[in-house]
Amino acid sequence: MQTSLVSRLDEIPASDWNRLCGPHNPFVRHEFLAALERNGCVGEGTGWLPRHLVVREGGRLIGAVPMYLKHHSYGEYVFDWAWADAYARYGLRYYPKLVVAVPYTPVTGPRLLSNGATDDDDVRRHLVAQALETARRDGVSSLHWLFTTPRDTEALQAGQLLHRAGCQFHWTNPGFRDFDDFLSELTSKRRKEVKRERRQALDSDLEVEIRTGEALGEREWHAFHRFYCATYDRKWGMPYLNLGFFEEIGRTMPESVLLILASRHGRYVAGALCFKGADSLFGRNWGSQAYYPSLHYEMCYYRTIDYCIQTGLSRFEAGAQGDYKVTRGLLPTATASAHWVGHPQFRSAIGGFIDEERREVERFIEHAARHSPFKARESGSAK
Repeated sequence: MQTSLVSRLDEIPASDWNRLCGPHNPFVRHEFLAALERNGCVGEGTGWLPRHLVVREGGRLIGAVPMYLKHHSYGEYVFDWAWADAYARYGLRYYPKLVVAVPYTPVTGPRLLSNGATDDDDVRRHLVAQALETARRDGVSSLHWLFTTPRDTEALQAGQLLHRAGCQFHWTNPGFRDFDDFLSELTSKRRKEVKRERRQALDSDLEVEIRTGEALGEREWHAFHRFYCATYDRKWGMPYLNLGFFEEIGRTMPESVLLILASRHGRYVAGALCFKGADSLFGRNWGSQAYYPSLHYEMCYYRTIDYCIQTGLSRFEAGAQGDYKVTRGLLPTATASAHWVGHPQFRSAIGGFIDEERREVERFIEHAARHSPFKARESGSAK
């Protein structure tokens, strides 16, 4: 097996890369990652420098890792600022570090991309070993694998990486017939509150529509980009994604793009961007030009849940943070990351922190699950 690092995904044919990904997660597809690079969302000046690890055999791509050299910790959603501060207090350098992730995307997905052949486990072990060798050779402080699948997490733990736990809120579809069927599984109090919020969201003469990528043009993307930037303006942040990126993914992966738009008197006033996999919907970005009561809940949760029911999708992931999502039917779900830390003393200290943090996450998930809005729910099934 021949291993190399690639600084531009365009150096690899999209069909070769996508053959390793499978249909379930749109964010690791060549179209998504390459659009980030081509539109300057990652690269020089962003603190995200592509260092994709690729493995070939006989000239054929058989494995890959979407990896980046990072000069900060923005856009990761697995927070290690305290680790960087501790390094600085001891006069050590934490940055640069290596991160295996999809930039700005807190979604669990494959990080060890392989072709599923009979030697698949060997390829995956080789990818882990070569990523660690790259970290040691380049002298970075650490290597972080974010939002890993259970299979990848197991492989990384076998490579002696530290396992870190997190929590998100996901909705699962056991086979609801329609939205009313979903509502029938909620407690009476929550059912009434959902209906009230849905009515309230449309009280301001608002109309909400769902458009797939094929039906999106310049007008829609310009409006959504404006709303997206307004969200960051209100939060005193810097928008990571730009108009060029949104327009490109609309062209190159239209089957995976879903945009929910609200309009008032023919003018767009809010938008929510989602992505579709083979069996899941992923909520990503939201924004509005002004505050409209309950509109965020309607567009980001109720319309998306309704869409999943109508199209037979089994899962909706609404992104990071927000325990208010529990009362709207999205239940706490554990996420995972894996970490290699080069400094032995810091590795030991961070390992102890991660162990305690994992216990806290487990307690939080148990506590949040007790506030489920469903009348009776067992192991992720509402029926």
